[in-house]
Amino acid sequence: MGSILRIAIQTKGRLNEDSMSLLTDTGIKFVASSRRLISAAKNFPLETLFLRDDDIPQCVSDGVADIGIVGKNEVMEQKQQLEIIKHLGFSKCRLSLAIPKDIGYSGLEWFTGKKIATSYPRILKDYLMENNIEADIHFIAGSVEIAPGIGLADAIFDIVSSGSTLVSNRLKEVQTIVNSEAVLVATPSISKEKQTILDELIFRIEAVEKGKGKKYILLNAPNDKLDQIIKVLPGMTSPTIMPLAKSGWSSLHSVINESEFWEVIGNLKRNGAEGILVLPIEKMIL
Repeated sequence: MGSILRIAIQTKGRLNEDSMSLLTDTGIKFVASSRRLISAAKNFPLETLFLRDDDIPQCVSDGVADIGIVGKNEVMEQKQQLEIIKHLGFSKCRLSLAIPKDIGYSGLEWFTGKKIATSYPRILKDYLMENNIEADIHFIAGSVEIAPGIGLADAIFDIVSSGSTLVSNRLKEVQTIVNSEAVLVATPSISKEKQTILDELIFRIEAVEKGKGKKYILLNAPNDKLDQIIKVLPGMTSPTIMPLAKSGWSSLHSVINESEFWEVIGNLKRNGAEGILVLPIEKMIL
C-alpha cells in the first residue's frame, strides 16, 4: 500500500464547509458518512481527520496529521512548529479589540489598567507588549462577547466577521490587530513520498484558484478589425485566433477577469466583435 496524506480539517462550521468545497473542486471525492472522525478519498491518496479548529495546529505539529487547513489566528495563537504552505483566501475574519458602545475611545492608551477578556491571550499579550500597554488579560474559552455586559471585563479581544455579534452585545470594534484567513499548514517532518502527494494537491488547488473570477470568452470578428479588437481584449499572453468558414472572418478566444467584464464587452462590441460567447472557467492551468 502506498503512502496516504492525512489532512486535518475543522469538524463543522464555515471553515469545514469551505475546506471540503475546495477539496471537492480539486476533483477529490470522499466516502460519504454523517458521523466520522476519518474519511478516506476514493480517487486520491488523501484522508481527512476531522478535529476542533484549536486542536489542528498541535495535531499537525506532532505529525498525527501531515497537513491541515486552519485559521491563521489559531496558528499565531498556539505557536506550534508548523510551516504555512499556502494562504487559501477563504474564511476571512479579523481579531479586534472591542469596548462597550457607549464609552468614548481615545486610543490604545484607553486599555491601560483595563481587564480584557479573550480566547487568544498570546496574540493579545504580544500586541500589548509591542505597544507598551499594561492590561489584565482574562482568558475565556467561549462567549467572550458577553464578558463586559456581565461585569467580567472592561473590553474584549475576539474574532470579528460581520460585526453583528458585537452589535447585539452593545459593543463597538475599536482596533483591528490581526487579519486572518484559512491557511494550509504542514508538519516539518513530512516524508518525501507524502511531499510528492502534497505537491500534487497544491497544484490542483492553484488551478482552481486561477479559474476563480475569470471568464472564457469567444467571439467572431472581421479580419480587418482584429488588430483593434486584440488591443482591447486582455488575455493570458495573447488571444487565440482561428479562421472561420466565412471568408474574411475569424474567431477569437481569450480569458478576461470578471471585474473587467462589462467594460471589455462594451469595447469589443464597439470595435466590431459579434457572436460573443462567455463561459465560466472551472480550473485554469498555466
